[in-house]
Amino acid sequence: MLPQAPRSSRLILWQRAATVIAVALLSACSQVPANPDANPDAAPEAGSGWSEKPGWATQDFAVASGHPLATQAGYDMLRAGGTALDAAIAVQMVLTLVEPQSSGIGGGAFLLHAHGTNVQAYDGRETAPAAVDENLFLQADGKPLAFNDAMASGRSVGVPGAVRMLEQAHRVHGKLPWARLFQPAIDLAENGFPVSHRLHTLLGNDKLLARDPVARAYFYDTAGKPWPVDHLLKNPELAQVLRGIAAQGSRGLLEGPTAQAIVDAVRTHPGAPGTLSLADLAGYQPRERAALCHDYQVQIPASQHSYRLCGFPPPSSGAIAIGQILGMLKQTPANGLPLGEDGLPGAEWLHYYSEAARLAYADRALYLADPDFVQPPAGSWHSLLAPAYLTQRAQLIGPRHMAKAAAGTPSPRPERVSFAPMAHQPEYGTSHISIVDANGNALALTTTIEAQFGARRMVNTSQGSAQPRSGGFLLNNQLTDFSFSPRGANGAPVANRVQAGKRPRSSMSPTLVFDNATGQLLASAGSPGGAQIIHYTGKALYAMLHWGLMPQQAIDLPNFGNISGPTQLEQERFPAATVQALQARGGEVQQIEMTSGLQVIVRGSAHGQPLWFSGSDARREGIVMGD
Repeated sequence: MLPQAPRSSRLILWQRAATVIAVALLSACSQVPANPDANPDAAPEAGSGWSEKPGWATQDFAVASGHPLATQAGYDMLRAGGTALDAAIAVQMVLTLVEPQSSGIGGGAFLLHAHGTNVQAYDGRETAPAAVDENLFLQADGKPLAFNDAMASGRSVGVPGAVRMLEQAHRVHGKLPWARLFQPAIDLAENGFPVSHRLHTLLGNDKLLARDPVARAYFYDTAGKPWPVDHLLKNPELAQVLRGIAAQGSRGLLEGPTAQAIVDAVRTHPGAPGTLSLADLAGYQPRERAALCHDYQVQIPASQHSYRLCGFPPPSSGAIAIGQILGMLKQTPANGLPLGEDGLPGAEWLHYYSEAARLAYADRALYLADPDFVQPPAGSWHSLLAPAYLTQRAQLIGPRHMAKAAAGTPSPRPERVSFAPMAHQPEYGTSHISIVDANGNALALTTTIEAQFGARRMVNTSQGSAQPRSGGFLLNNQLTDFSFSPRGANGAPVANRVQAGKRPRSSMSPTLVFDNATGQLLASAGSPGGAQIIHYTGKALYAMLHWGLMPQQAIDLPNFGNISGPTQLEQERFPAATVQALQARGGEVQQIEMTSGLQVIVRGSAHGQPLWFSGSDARREGIVMGD
């Protein structure tokens, strides 16, 4: 590995001349989030403290993920001659073991892959079982279930799609044998891994996971206490399942004994069984979609840069919402505002960002859903990013908090909208992986089981045998990303309502950035964080493109956002004067825990040498490795 980049005072990113480096490390406090039923804006995962990260500089390749052991697995694949996709599969399998609260083989993922200027979007989002209907989360009286009751249930489990999607992508972009990519996770599952501070903290905070007997026996001691930090935790059951997938491909998960165990775990849930079937699992098909790319111009002192931002199309709402927020923000007084003398975004900039976000989330609530079920407005998702439309929307933003942010009409002629907007409800989980290899491949992969520990239902194929193996893998609760209420007050359907075979809307925002002039890849970025993923990823992009920050600096900035309500600020990270100035503009301000998990890799140079500069979120335990 190359040594850490040197410190300097002046930061200019993305320029074609030499880049000089700096690292700014901040501090923060963390608290346990409130019950999501009481506070739908609570952090998707509890915080576990702040661990300062130095920022990294590597020459040939880089792997950034949410856990050191997962990053190591990806690094080893690249050192062995594998591609970025090979490394990502190894990373994901290890994350299933060491970061079970966030992602795994029981969930789904969105993958953006680039080779040169060619960008492909692989959709491994979970699907709703064939036997469900739009009333899945309604009680007998027609009212929606409480969120926790829906989440920790068999009803919430969607057909897992991550493994079959990665298998599809590996056929095109893989180089190492499929089975080899599973060996790091198999070895760790058999030999054990030390329980991290973050996993221990989240196990202690969670009030639902121990209700599942398989999960309780694996994650907790006989007294019901979470295993202590550094306890060597072995998962022989997961090792056995991974061997099956390594040998049989995705059929080893979605067919045969493991598939039967998944179905049994869903259908025998003691509180709210689901309808997932063997046919649902065997029939799952990933989708390859057209990446959603658009031009983005940035004017900074003495220069102008043109970028191509590529993100994931619906059923993700990430690329559209980020593009709308950035596009509207450019047409407000926020454009050109620098960071304050304290190195933080000021109240004026935050106000305009928050208002732009409210407008973007209003469009999201009305229009965005699985494109196999819902047509885009004006015939194209790009209509929501059209410059004329964003100009029209930006004109609604003023110096005061607007009374109501309503969805727009992205068409020259007003169209009849047949949908009702989706009401605000909690969104959760996920992990993010960014990788660039030495052969021109790069990817951004956001992967999820939705809530912290998913549906709180653990699959073990050996349960009931004379000597059951310990452990297993957790199932997703992805169907709670659908609207619990299928119709609006006027009876119109919600675009993101539950339907058989449908993929729920997501906020996941894997992003690749290119130089428009040369076509060269400049960055890979993304984050976990539920509905706030859009803001976390947007923050990093804006800070690098407009304020010239290096990746670790951009990640370390305090988080902020608005998801159709109060302006949200990361607690204890902004001065009181900023909060008061925002309130003086007429809006409510909510200071909450905002546990992002950004992973960012960018192209730059130092002293004439081309390098990759990377950062990993101090709010979680990830690192970057590379050569």
